[in-house]
Amino acid sequence: MAAALQVLPRLARAPLRPLPWWGPVARLASGMALPEQAQQLFESAVSAVLPGPMLHRVLTLDPSGKQLKVRDRSFQLRRNLYLVGFGKAVLGMAAAAEELLGQHLVQGVISVPKGIRAAMEHAGKQEMLLKPHSRVQVFEGAEDNLPDRDALRAALAIRQLAEGLKADDLLLVLISGGGSALLPAPIPPVTLEEKQMLTKLLAARGATIQELNTIRKALSQLKGGGLAQAAYPAQVVSLILSDVVGDPVEMIASGPTVASTHSVQDCLHILNRYNLRAALPRSVKTVLARADSDPHGPRACGHVLNVVIGSNMLALAEAQRQAEVLGYRAVVLSAAVQGDVKSVAQFYGLLARVAGARLTLPGAGASGEEDAELHRLAAELQLPDLQLEEALEALAGAQGPVCLLAGGEPTVRLQGSGKGGRNQELALRVGAELGRQPLGPIDVLFLSGGTDGQDGPTEAAGAWVTSDLASQAAAEGLDVATFLAHNDSHTFFCHLHGGAHLLFTGLTGTNVMDAHLLFLRPR
Repeated sequence: MAAALQVLPRLARAPLRPLPWWGPVARLASGMALPEQAQQLFESAVSAVLPGPMLHRVLTLDPSGKQLKVRDRSFQLRRNLYLVGFGKAVLGMAAAAEELLGQHLVQGVISVPKGIRAAMEHAGKQEMLLKPHSRVQVFEGAEDNLPDRDALRAALAIRQLAEGLKADDLLLVLISGGGSALLPAPIPPVTLEEKQMLTKLLAARGATIQELNTIRKALSQLKGGGLAQAAYPAQVVSLILSDVVGDPVEMIASGPTVASTHSVQDCLHILNRYNLRAALPRSVKTVLARADSDPHGPRACGHVLNVVIGSNMLALAEAQRQAEVLGYRAVVLSAAVQGDVKSVAQFYGLLARVAGARLTLPGAGASGEEDAELHRLAAELQLPDLQLEEALEALAGAQGPVCLLAGGEPTVRLQGSGKGGRNQELALRVGAELGRQPLGPIDVLFLSGGTDGQDGPTEAAGAWVTSDLASQAAAEGLDVATFLAHNDSHTFFCHLHGGAHLLFTGLTGTNVMDAHLLFLRPR
């Protein structure tokens, strides 16, 4: 029986409407510095997907205290409620859940990023912290978002709790981005190191998050429906904060409560695509061969309710609303930006040129060649929800500043041994694209930031650039092409103006992929 899915409805895109370009709003838009506005909108996007408010929107206790309501479903409570969780937002989700559930919660185990409790305490975010004498045991691990021994211990504790449940019990599972690294439980004889090595090799060769998760599920005890199977026959309710393009529940944290639909042949196809099949450890070959001959077939998850409670679109919608308050004509382009970071940067760079021409030369617009190339790049990226025509129409009718918003998770193909993350690399590449030719009498700023507050193995969430990045870098003796060739974007931004272009938020306690903001303000 297929798992019951109840996914957060797509937010209706705000209709394009004329905005007044005079009065206090317009003066505010023109009076604030663009970097300040960009950071303010990024922070508003993050605030919309903080775990506490999202959880309270879908989880309520019946006034009698005998039933737990999850959207339109009800579950009987009789000291039979248990909790597990894993992900970058799960500490705050667990704190909100325990506050709501009180004495109904018997026991819990969560796996969260190393250092997150100290970071939340240092930031004064008490609402993200569990109370003293909590019934939820906390494991910290996956330093730099990589599975490690601490995360493995957490995963085994979660499995032990799940396996001890009975038919009358209810397991509440909290899942968010980063959950895959925080729930590593390789199927023996595969070791954590072997699984980690294979994942690193795939990522370095440009494998997508979907491809990485397919391999992870095939080699895991808990991913791909494994946790749900461990908890059977207890009922399972998963509350999911999505960090995957399109919000597919089977891919978020590698789908621990969703039966995997992928076969061993799918895994072999991925490994062949990246020329890694010959380099597989013997243990991995053993597990794949065993799965291929499993007479039981895929795991069923009919006892599970999966609910997506927050996503990138929710964050972008709030940033759009705040941009309009600041006096911008704001349009959400896409919440599904993915593909090679070079192609994404070329798209944003060309979009800025086309948009700039339409804003500063009403009626003239960009050249036919640039328009055609922009549409070609858009088609190449294959973004399912791209609102390009809507954005171009908005530009045609705009009489003031414009903000184009997008979100997703581009892929970086590693070529060097530098330090950075996909947001800083994207920002640097967009900055290089913006400097290729003059943009006319218009101020342009592009910001890319990870909503979790950590871009790759750095302390920055991302970075922002303007169209004069190349000249700024040259003035400080920095060669943009060299840093890009070594995937060393973080080092570049640390040197540029003493790190002033880096975006620092600290760990936010949430994660719905990245936010991309493109500002265009006629002078």
